[in-house]
Amino acid sequence: VSRHFEDTSYGYKDFSRHGMHVPTFRVQDYCWEDHGYSLVNRLYPDVGQLIDEKFHIAYNLTYNTMAMHKDVDTSMLRRAIWNYIHCMFGIRYDDYDYGEINQLLDRSFKVYIKTVVCTPEKVTKRMYDSFWRQFKHSEKVHVNLLLIEARMQAELLYALRAITRYMT
Repeated sequence: VSRHFEDTSYGYKDFSRHGMHVPTFRVQDYCWEDHGYSLVNRLYPDVGQLIDEKFHIAYNLTYNTMAMHKDVDTSMLRRAIWNYIHCMFGIRYDDYDYGEINQLLDRSFKVYIKTVVCTPEKVTKRMYDSFWRQFKHSEKVHVNLLLIEARMQAELLYALRAITRYMT
C-alpha cells in the first residue's frame, strides 16, 4: 500500500489517546439520517438514497442465526459493532450504553474489527478464519460488510459536516 502514497505517515491514528482531550463528534448534532442524506441528495441527486439503502441493508441484514443457534435476535450485536466502529472514529451516541460493547465484543474480536476498519491491507485469511470459528462464512461475510459500511458512514459524516460548515 505504501507505494501508492507519497506521505508514508498517512494512515489511521487512534482517535483518543490517553491524556489528550479530543472533541467528540456527537451524532445528535450531525447525523446521516437528518443531515448527511439531505446534503448528498442536494449535491448529487438520487445518490443519497442509494447510499442510505446500502447502509440499511448492511445494518439490518440477518438470518436470525448465530453459529448453530436459530431464531436469535442479533440487533444488539449489530448495533454494538456499528457503534464501536463509530466510537473508534470519535463519533458518539448520547443515547447508547457503551458498556454493551464490552459485554458483546470480546478483545480478540475488537482487534479483528480494528484491523479490518483501520488497516484493511493487514487482514489475512488466517485472521478471518480465526475469528468466530464456529460461525458460517455467510455470517462472517455479513460482519465484514457491517464493518466497512460503518466505516464508510463515519467517514461520510466527517466529510459532509465539513461541507455543511463551509456552505454556511
